[in-house]
Amino acid sequence: MSASEPILVERHGDHVVVIRIDRPHRRNAFDGATAHALEAAIDAYEADDRLRCAILTGSDLVFSAGQDLIAAAQGDLGRTARRGGFGILAQPPDKPIIAAVEGHALAGGLELCLACDLIVSSRTAKLGLPEAAKSLVAVGGGLFRLPKRIPYHLAMELALTGQPWPATRFAELGLVNRLTEPGQALTGALELAEAVLAAAPLAVRASKQIVRHAYDWDDQEAWENQRAYAAPVLASEDLQEGLRAFAEKRAAVWKGR
Repeated sequence: MSASEPILVERHGDHVVVIRIDRPHRRNAFDGATAHALEAAIDAYEADDRLRCAILTGSDLVFSAGQDLIAAAQGDLGRTARRGGFGILAQPPDKPIIAAVEGHALAGGLELCLACDLIVSSRTAKLGLPEAAKSLVAVGGGLFRLPKRIPYHLAMELALTGQPWPATRFAELGLVNRLTEPGQALTGALELAEAVLAAAPLAVRASKQIVRHAYDWDDQEAWENQRAYAAPVLASEDLQEGLRAFAEKRAAVWKGR
């Protein structure tokens, strides 16, 4: 893609794709065109069987400021009909996606992180939901996803004060998986992606879906509902390969079937 496009896509090896938000003049905020471009990138990732992990990132100065408020004032909202806010918030990909955060991830920027499965952040990054301090409401999933990921009263403090916190605090709370030095978040995310790639792709995808739905199921529902995701994995060629590789004390060669 050309540098003028709001979303840049770059493959790293055979199985990883880096999706970069590239609107530096608007602090990587989203208008409608950017949302549709991200949705297209997510769709392409989902459709490519060779790709097994995606990384969503911004620039070294800012991950994303969320909705482009100037565009919004003109009726240009950063959302799509199918995947919702920013082309991802309502329907994240079924395959794993990692947020690599530098600078600020505020408002919709934090909600983008919450739509991802793993978060790698620079130590100097700041994350938060400043909407209430501006007489806005965070409607991109932050107000219902955040309390499921960190303690209730701390999520409430973020929501009610609008004050951002450093990434180091979010790491202490378990929201950020790995901290890096400034400028190294993408490198750290690529390293984490390699750890994901070492696992079997069908099992990774099924495990993601079970964890993703776990908040919504009670125990009885969970025992029943997980079967739909686990059954294809337990009948797969990769299961047999995993068992053979373990017995033969070698690395498994996954085929994704």
